[in-house]
Amino acid sequence: MKLFWTLVLIVLYNGYSSEGVNSTHPARPKVVNIGCMLSFNSVVGKITKVAVEAAVEDINSNPDVLGGTKLNMITLDSNSSGFLGIVEAIRFMETDTVAIVGPQSSVIAHVVSNIANELQVPLLSFAATDPTLSSLQYPYFVRTSPSDMFQMAAIAGMINHFEWREVIAIYIDDDFGRNGIAALADQLAKRRCSISYKAAMKPEATLDDARDVLVQVALRESRIMVVHTYPSKGLEIFSMARSLGMTDNGYVWIATHWLSTILDTAGPLPPDKKENLEGAITLRIHTPRSELKQKFVSRWSNLTREAGVTGPSGMSTYALYAYDTLWLLAHAINEFFNQGGNVSFSKDPRLTEQNSGSLNLDSMSIFNGGKLLLDNIFKVNMTGVTGPYNFTPDKNLFHPAFEVINVVGTGFRKVGYWSEYSGLSIVPPEILYSKPPNRSSSNQQLHSIIWPGQTTEKPRGWVFPNNGRQLKIGVPNRASFREFVGKIPGTDSFRGYCIEVFTTAIDLLPYAVPYKLIAYGDGHNNPDDTELVRLITAGVFDAAIGDIAITTNRTKMVDFTQPYIECGLVVVAPVKQQNSNAWAFLRPFTPRMWCVTGVFFLIVGTVIWILEHRLNDDFRGPPSKQIVTVLWFSFSTLFTAHRENTVSTLGRIVLLIWLFVVLIINSSYTASLTSILTVQKLSSPITGIESLVNTKEPIGYQLGSFARNYLIQELRIDESRLVPLNLPEDYAKALKDGPSHGGVAAVVDERAYMELFLSSRCQFSILGQEFTKNGWGFAFPRDSPLAIDMSTAILKLSENGELQRIHDKWLSGIACTSQNTKLEVDRLQLKSFSGLFFICGLACFLALLIYFVMIACQYCQYHPNSESSGESSRSGRLQTFFSFVDEKEESVRSRSKRRQLEVTSVRSVDQDASINGSRIDRSEIYSNRVVSFGESV
Repeated sequence: MKLFWTLVLIVLYNGYSSEGVNSTHPARPKVVNIGCMLSFNSVVGKITKVAVEAAVEDINSNPDVLGGTKLNMITLDSNSSGFLGIVEAIRFMETDTVAIVGPQSSVIAHVVSNIANELQVPLLSFAATDPTLSSLQYPYFVRTSPSDMFQMAAIAGMINHFEWREVIAIYIDDDFGRNGIAALADQLAKRRCSISYKAAMKPEATLDDARDVLVQVALRESRIMVVHTYPSKGLEIFSMARSLGMTDNGYVWIATHWLSTILDTAGPLPPDKKENLEGAITLRIHTPRSELKQKFVSRWSNLTREAGVTGPSGMSTYALYAYDTLWLLAHAINEFFNQGGNVSFSKDPRLTEQNSGSLNLDSMSIFNGGKLLLDNIFKVNMTGVTGPYNFTPDKNLFHPAFEVINVVGTGFRKVGYWSEYSGLSIVPPEILYSKPPNRSSSNQQLHSIIWPGQTTEKPRGWVFPNNGRQLKIGVPNRASFREFVGKIPGTDSFRGYCIEVFTTAIDLLPYAVPYKLIAYGDGHNNPDDTELVRLITAGVFDAAIGDIAITTNRTKMVDFTQPYIECGLVVVAPVKQQNSNAWAFLRPFTPRMWCVTGVFFLIVGTVIWILEHRLNDDFRGPPSKQIVTVLWFSFSTLFTAHRENTVSTLGRIVLLIWLFVVLIINSSYTASLTSILTVQKLSSPITGIESLVNTKEPIGYQLGSFARNYLIQELRIDESRLVPLNLPEDYAKALKDGPSHGGVAAVVDERAYMELFLSSRCQFSILGQEFTKNGWGFAFPRDSPLAIDMSTAILKLSENGELQRIHDKWLSGIACTSQNTKLEVDRLQLKSFSGLFFICGLACFLALLIYFVMIACQYCQYHPNSESSGESSRSGRLQTFFSFVDEKEESVRSRSKRRQLEVTSVRSVDQDASINGSRIDRSEIYSNRVVSFGESV
């Protein structure tokens, strides 16, 4: 019926033309007409009627507000009917109305907004909270209270805060209910949550209708109920839910602000209705404390008594916003007049061109100043009983906020706040506005809540549905390694390590999980686990268990539980026993290590010889003896058996450092040789995945494993090199045959499989380290709460040791992993001792540098006249220097002393000759000195 009258009205509007009649008023008229549409028989209508009448009286009694102009408010009862709303709107337009306050219903607001748009009359509603009314379709609609978009954001914030993922929406199937729930779905989607089921009710639903809807709700798994309806219907829904046992422990009921309106206006509820609401959560629009609010609240009882209100008449936030709406309109009208606006109307040309018959539609006029008044409404910045009052560019109020109310005992308690600015908090929003916004999860807080069933423990939020449907769980029907997952022949049952982990974990859950294991695969070839996971997203399976590796592309499709076994990829290849032989003593070091060590023995021996040669008689003698001394001293230091003593300081320092290096080398050699001679060794030309990738030889992998894609996509191995293998026997045959006989050089597979494969095949071994870090887990649909609970159960199994017990039961008895057999490790490399050799070499270099500097200084001191004695050629000087270096230092020092004595004696003879006047030929004296020097030599 609403749609019919709307279409009729639109057709009539489009068919008539204007008569050009103007109705003009003075710039400041004595009276301005405004309309008010309410539903007098509703709880909200009764109290808001008192509030708007009080506001008009307060405005008219204060001449400063409108400069002497009075508001004439015409109040009509829409009786919650869209049709009557249209009729009332038409009646308002016949009385030169400049604005309409109301309606309180979103459904009626949708209809009346079309008339307001056509006649350019602002429509101000404090109770029509449908978010879609703010669209561009209704430019003359002004919402003067927070939109349901913010209320739904608050509910979504609570859902996310308590870590729930799915909710059930119970709502009235009209514009108000549908659009509100659509806003909730949008807000939940932002937080990776969703509405799992929408339980819609007819606006005129009976108790039987409510029962049928709630029975369907009870069959669903989610236990988070969001009720978005009208006050009269909401209490009926809670009453029916309690009769069905849906308000017990485990349920969560979240009601929109219709419930807080009842609690505020109706006063103490009867005990039976109060029990229905026990533990419920609701929202109330937050209005900060202020002196204006306190004065208005104190007047409320007198206002309701003077208005003759019967029945519930408590204060509600709707009354506060209704009061502020009239003041908002008064301020806008005053500014309208200040800007030169006048109250004038003109006929709608589209209404006058057609014969309206008895409808008298041509009596409706367009408000010429409607656009100017609308602009002034959105520009108003005032402080009312609800606090600061102004609009954002998208026509919503600044800083919308809600109080979170918990219904408990005989009343209710405030457990926190929600604001668009800072989210959930236990501090009033107006205090947080002075601080930077903080929406981090750690900052989202609420006080403790008493949930249905009088428990403070947060409900899990879901159970398995009671509709008798079992979970269809896919299990890979393997052809190999049945110790992990194996189907019992002739039955539909499964056994194995993975199956026992699953059944043990599911037994730890605090609720029953009906399920049925369904085989996936023919049992002759290993199935593709990735395809099994994909079938979960397609709805074929509700979950998948077994030896399913957790990989990146699989996590994009489903949610996995906590890994119950670590299982990365490894390389398995044939190995041969490395027995001891006559040359086993050479194995501890690599050839380069042997060469460098030998060279350093010679270098250190030579350095010690140089440092000791001029001082130590043990390092002097014929050349052949000195060569033998160097070689003997060098290698005897390995056993500290050298007979020669070191007397120079530099030589002792170098020897001390070298003996330390020899100690480390000797200890490492001894340990490695002991291991070689006492522990059985295995060797293979393949040392790990790196050496395998660098070859061109074929590589085996398990059929159906993710290893194939990993080798191709991640390691860039050519697909032609990969050989699929199905059974352990296929592994063994391919490895024994080798690449030369149609086999493979190595097999790449997960460690759990390979350890089981190697338990009875000692001729193969794992080479290198795991080159991936994977684990096995159970797969569930995205955002499945069962995945979280199963992860918790797996962690409990790990902590209490049960997981290890299951592992030992199915995977124990590894025969070829004895500690007496191990794969040959790398020989001692040069890089392991490079630091020691560097220190020793540096010490030798510095010692030689210091030594030659000292020798040069001595040479300059003891041979100052080498050039004057005729040895001026370079070769002669160099020969003299080497002769000096080879000479024993003691001889050099004694010769230097005799030379000084000779010089002293010559000087004394000269002095005597000059004193006695004798003339002695100096050449003779010098010749005598030379002869005497020669004789002494």
